Amino acid sequence: MSIQEQPATNGGGENLVEVRDLVKHFPITKGIIFQKQVAAVRAVDGLTFDVKRGEALGIVGETGCGKSTTARLMNRLLQPTSGSIKIEGQEIAGLSRRQLKPIRREVQMIFQDPYSSLNPRKTVGSIISEPFIIHGINKGEGKRKRAVQDLMEQVGLNPEHFNRYPHEFSGGQRQRIGVARALALQPKMIIADEPVSALDVSIQAQILNLLRDLQREFNLTLVLISHDLSVVRHMCDRVAVMYLGKMVEIAESDVLYAHPRHPYTGALLSAVPVPDPVLAARRQRAVPGGDVPSPTNPPPACRFHTRCPKMQQVCAEQEPLLESKAPGDLAACHFPLTEEEAAERTGTSAARA
Repeated sequence: MSIQEQPATNGGGENLVEVRDLVKHFPITKGIIFQKQVAAVRAVDGLTFDVKRGEALGIVGETGCGKSTTARLMNRLLQPTSGSIKIEGQEIAGLSRRQLKPIRREVQMIFQDPYSSLNPRKTVGSIISEPFIIHGINKGEGKRKRAVQDLMEQVGLNPEHFNRYPHEFSGGQRQRIGVARALALQPKMIIADEPVSALDVSIQAQILNLLRDLQREFNLTLVLISHDLSVVRHMCDRVAVMYLGKMVEIAESDVLYAHPRHPYTGALLSAVPVPDPVLAARRQRAVPGGDVPSPTNPPPACRFHTRCPKMQQVCAEQEPLLESKAPGDLAACHFPLTEEEAAERTGTSAARA
């Protein structure tokens, strides 16, 4: 069954977001006065997936695969080249900035760098209260201050630090400010773009646990962008794996980590460090051959075929559909991993069927 016949989400649950055939190409031009497009970076090239209401969806892949571009397209910080993005059934791909304003209340974003995502000239109080002012909520300075201090307390910040500036906080505290700002409008979905990659390891767990607790407390839908599969396993109900602007596998978290179907997913999992030396010795590293192709000129058909150990002629001639390979697992591969191959990459003695 192909993805066109079956939604990218498996199991029950209402879809909050529906993405269909989403494309984002960045033009490459030459010339100073008379510019001419000579090529395009195909950052996102035909994504189709759903996000269920209340779930945590992880999007993973190598640097440059299109994860962050996908995040920015989902909340329309970028205008898509083509395709459809629906939030609660409403098409947002072609909306103007004015039409998008009510949608902004429902979808908020936590950015990767807590140092550059906060205005250094504004106090923490004014940064967190800015969404209230823009959307006309909690009118009155006193009411806004109380609301901001409540948010600061919810994310583990001292409400008395309302008038401090971002440079007076540590990296982890700054990211908590970003979380508070994202929660201000009580959104239905938060997109977190690698929210802990710029933080010390000791602080990462605090921020991740905070996000998980807030998601459960407020029944938030969370889309987590990350290159760290261990983080995604800890946080997410389902995982979507991207390679060169394409989705190659979407699966329930337990299913994907027990038995990856796509060879690229297996290669990613085989590279995740594990503390158990017995398990580590049992695993077989599956390092893809060659270099990552250029997104300006990706390989035809299956984009992973130039690096795949299971490559056959059909892989270079026919693009595989993202279709069901097992309950709770969609993969775009002509020759998915067997149980034995998956067990070798994950180090498990028996992979889940």
